[in-house]
Amino acid sequence: MLELDLQLASEGKQLPSEAQFRDWCALALRQRSADSELTIRLVDEAEGRELNHTWRHKNYATNVLSFPADVPDGPDGVPLLDIPLLGDLVICVPVVEREAIEQGKRLEAHWAHLVIHGCLHLLGYDHIEDLEAEEMETLERILLAELGHPDPYAGDE
Repeated sequence: MLELDLQLASEGKQLPSEAQFRDWCALALRQRSADSELTIRLVDEAEGRELNHTWRHKNYATNVLSFPADVPDGPDGVPLLDIPLLGDLVICVPVVEREAIEQGKRLEAHWAHLVIHGCLHLLGYDHIEDLEAEEMETLERILLAELGHPDPYAGDE
């Protein structure tokens, strides 16, 4: 079961519905057999910039930030708490809207991509190393294709 806390701290032109956010998260998290709990917070550029500066030392708002839950491990490497908490996604509404226009993408497709991308980060996927990036991007392409959305990386060279 997926428990989603959607926090609206910014307005947008065409924000997805809570049901859409839930569907996109469920799709990205379906490989996980356990229950999942996460928060998505939609923010304006000021909050997005502040969080990106605080956590990534970059002084601009970015599209999505992922904050995986930090559940401590016991001495045997097994988490001390058996909880479904995955973490938080912070998505900057004005950046998402601007990127969709600049990149010639449908707004809904861009939202779906960023939610899926963020959820995969919460599951431990990353794109720092080339092989990891290819694995993550391939999975994103597959999931978005299931939704009928085009390859978000088409045109990236």
